[in-house]
Amino acid sequence: MTTAWTAEQLHRIVPEAAALVPPVTILNRSRLAIGRLYWDMWPVQNAKGQRTSTTGGELWMALTAPDRGDPALRHFEAKIHMLERRGNVWVDLGPALPELAVPYEREWAGSALLDAGVLTLFFTAAGTAARSHGYQQELWQASARIGTGGLPTEWSRPAPLIDGYGPHYMSAATHEGAPGTIKAFRDPAYFRDPADGAEYLAFTASLARSDSAFNGAFGLARKTSSGWQLTPPIIHAEGVNNELERAHLVFHGEHYYAFWSTQTATFAPGLRHAPGGLYGMVADSLRGEWRPLNGTGLVLANPEDRPMQTYSWFVDASLTVCSFVDVLPNGQFGGVPASLLQLTLDGERTTVRVAASESAG
Repeated sequence: MTTAWTAEQLHRIVPEAAALVPPVTILNRSRLAIGRLYWDMWPVQNAKGQRTSTTGGELWMALTAPDRGDPALRHFEAKIHMLERRGNVWVDLGPALPELAVPYEREWAGSALLDAGVLTLFFTAAGTAARSHGYQQELWQASARIGTGGLPTEWSRPAPLIDGYGPHYMSAATHEGAPGTIKAFRDPAYFRDPADGAEYLAFTASLARSDSAFNGAFGLARKTSSGWQLTPPIIHAEGVNNELERAHLVFHGEHYYAFWSTQTATFAPGLRHAPGGLYGMVADSLRGEWRPLNGTGLVLANPEDRPMQTYSWFVDASLTVCSFVDVLPNGQFGGVPASLLQLTLDGERTTVRVAASESAG
């Protein structure tokens, strides 16, 4: 069943009572490449959602692009790079995928599964090679074996995961658009259900047959013997919000947690008291019914005086929360990893603190 995230729930938000991201006081570029921007991060995970290490440090991925002086331009040159994390130090290991002739223009966010020595990258194929700066979106994948040095080698040719958008999701095949208003079919996030071993992809979507411009949805596809099959969304925000970005699932303490990121500007008029932040719901099974965390869905927010300082939160099985530094109060774009945070879940209630490795470093 599909659960609605409602205006009534959002009206209960009291921003000053929200768990807040600590103020960003330093940009930790570590050993990342000079002259590049980094955003939308995710760890390489095993089938249980745990972070993995193949090189001696943790293997991560992130979107990156050259710094052209205007951070908005990064979306049109985005490419996935592998990162290695050792303590609080980040190292850019270079592009994840080799240069190939592909029909899409660039790579947007996704997830990565390491299983039985094979690394599978699920990602968003954005735009079209035939015409630059488009907003078309499809879900794709590529796989590689981990070599002796701990890094993937001999990648398969990237291929689409799903043909079309199905009856439940609005097409994201339009070339024209603008950030915050485009329709979504992106951010595939792998999840294996511990109850029966079934494999799923959560993704950011837009609800089909909606009368509202604010029709964000938490999409789901299930792996079958004939490939990935779209199912109805598990959550929708019709009339509430246009984008439930970086949609992903976590199993913890016998409960299923659905998380997504969103920004104040993508809420419908009348709901823009809601802060940019990490939101989520909890259920006893993937079938739902889904209940908003903390009664509203709000898990973590940026401080009121720096409402866009971090964004694109992603929670792994250890409940570690990553994000990137977005826009600081002085207008500077960060474009580097933000400090990791540690989430605590107690049924429908949440708390957040700085991760131990970050506070120690």
